[in-house]
Amino acid sequence: MIEIYLQNIDDTWFAVALKEQQIVTSSFGTDQKTTLCNVLGNLPFNAPFQVFHEPTAYAKTALDTLKCIYDGKTANTNLPLATSHLPAYSKKVLKATSEIPLGYVTFYGAISKAVGGGPRAVGNIMAGNPFAPIVPCHRVVKADFTLGGYGFGLKVKMQLLGREKRGFSNSKEIQVEGRQLKVYPVEYVLRNFA
Repeated sequence: MIEIYLQNIDDTWFAVALKEQQIVTSSFGTDQKTTLCNVLGNLPFNAPFQVFHEPTAYAKTALDTLKCIYDGKTANTNLPLATSHLPAYSKKVLKATSEIPLGYVTFYGAISKAVGGGPRAVGNIMAGNPFAPIVPCHRVVKADFTLGGYGFGLKVKMQLLGREKRGFSNSKEIQVEGRQLKVYPVEYVLRNFA
């Protein structure tokens, strides 16, 4: 049985679906109904579920983590994600995206170079990311440092990135799937919208 928990924290709704201490899906939004619909839409087909109003201790930890990420704060993102039902390529893309550090962005094409496939395939997986914002798909942008797309809207993507700026000025490379993934300070994106 999948357990779904919703909580309103500082006028934003956060939701997490859990099964056996693993996150099946997560979401956030401005209203309860949309946030719940996002979670329900990402559940595996025919999976039994129940919505609970009082979070367990583990669900509270997961919801608090969502709030920290949403606020642009450092958070423990080592929460176990239920990915066994996802295609292998989706798992690789989501794992690579999870490695993008706070305060940085990368490109759809850069992820595709690190894990294989093409930028469009990466974008499609980002569009269906079941673990927002734990898997920070908002940190993936176009090669010209414009936003690209975002399922929660470009205004929300810009707000998330704005809260994540840390004053970094240099790009760096991180190890992903045995390859290098170049990441850039979020300020590179924010300059386009100043």
